[in-house]
Amino acid sequence: MSARSHDPLQAAEDWLADGRKVALATVIETWGSAPRPTGSHLAISEDGDFEGSVSGGCVEGAVVAEAIDVIETDRPRVLEFGVADETAWRVGLSCGGRIRVLVEPLG
Repeated sequence: MSARSHDPLQAAEDWLADGRKVALATVIETWGSAPRPTGSHLAISEDGDFEGSVSGGCVEGAVVAEAIDVIETDRPRVLEFGVADETAWRVGLSCGGRIRVLVEPLG
């Protein structure tokens, strides 16, 4: 990634220019107390490097793992995390809200 930016979209562009495979995670919907607003981005490279945030850190690890699979399969998916979801508690989304995240391959 370029040292000139911490912007996830710029990171994705830089990684693609370097010949790396990339996925982009975007918050597409929120309910209640959500850590990041709709439109927030997390760029993930095939190597597991990432830039940006879709959850203030509480579900990033799960999103990165799913993004690696999205890159490998070249198939987008929608993820949902919420306080009632057992996965959300495991990864730390205990803020009381829910988020939906679109993870899509780029390039």
